Amino acid sequence: MENNEIQNEDLNFNNRIPLEDLKNAVKDIKRELSKVIIGQENFIELLIVSLLVDGHVLIEGVPGIAKTVTAKLFAQTLKTDFSRIQFTPDLMPSDILGTSIFNVKTSEFEYKKGPIFSNIVLIDEINRAPAKTQAAMFETMEERQVTMDGTTYKMKAPFMVLATQNPIEQEGTYALPEAQLDRFLFKIKVDYPSVEEEILIIKTHHERKGAIAKELINGVLTPEQLVKYKANIQDVIVEEKIIKYIAEIISKTRNHPHLYLGGSPRASIATLNASKAYAAISGRDFVTPEDIKKTLVPILNHRVILTPEREMEGMTTESVIQMITESVEIPR
Repeated sequence: MENNEIQNEDLNFNNRIPLEDLKNAVKDIKRELSKVIIGQENFIELLIVSLLVDGHVLIEGVPGIAKTVTAKLFAQTLKTDFSRIQFTPDLMPSDILGTSIFNVKTSEFEYKKGPIFSNIVLIDEINRAPAKTQAAMFETMEERQVTMDGTTYKMKAPFMVLATQNPIEQEGTYALPEAQLDRFLFKIKVDYPSVEEEILIIKTHHERKGAIAKELINGVLTPEQLVKYKANIQDVIVEEKIIKYIAEIISKTRNHPHLYLGGSPRASIATLNASKAYAAISGRDFVTPEDIKKTLVPILNHRVILTPEREMEGMTTESVIQMITESVEIPR
């Protein structure tokens, strides 16, 4: 009996870092979004993880499956600024970053900030804009700043880019260069809902009776809380064998016969950060191999390229990532 009591005491361990508030905040965000968004649990969880580790997200899917709506409502759950930019073929870098305008009264140029100066920025159809406009986003996404006329303007934290793209209509689109794709933490592929989910979507829409979705969502997370939760995530324990597990998987993508391009060290760091966030929102202060497995497909999806032969055979990057993951021994 005494032995059983000792074992129970060992199992009821306490986390070194306070994670209860973070877990509750994540539940609150999911609860608010569930008022309007049906299904898409994985999509929403990936958005939350990305926010917690200062990542940007590329969202891919056919029109009409609530990519933009989910991103907009997700931003609504945060008590921060939000802006939306519709990318078009004639969009110029100055339309995003802003421009210097001559002030007649002061006889000086004044910098008028563009819509990129916000906390959560939704870019609709990012692949519609030409290369020079896409390139204008490089510094902003990586360095979280804009340099204009020799002056650097820092972005206000939190800063997160949510970009959507449509994989079907490719006329008049410009493929994102690998260097820009690499700056997105995740590429999330959003699929059609199941029949059961579709029934719920229709019923929910009917029961709302014309109520505007945006007005149903309340802000539940402040920038100050976010700073605290990010600091907690940095303290999550990652054992040596877990780091080795990440390195082995990413390394295998570089010399796999089915892949033309493998993951960079940035992919390894992204996997580490995202898995720490997954552990934290699960209420754990240590990373497990399962946390890593959850992150691998959205992290590597846009960072690895299939060989032309495998692409012609209809193979997908997801299946190769799965193949590589299964070939690496899970640390015990």
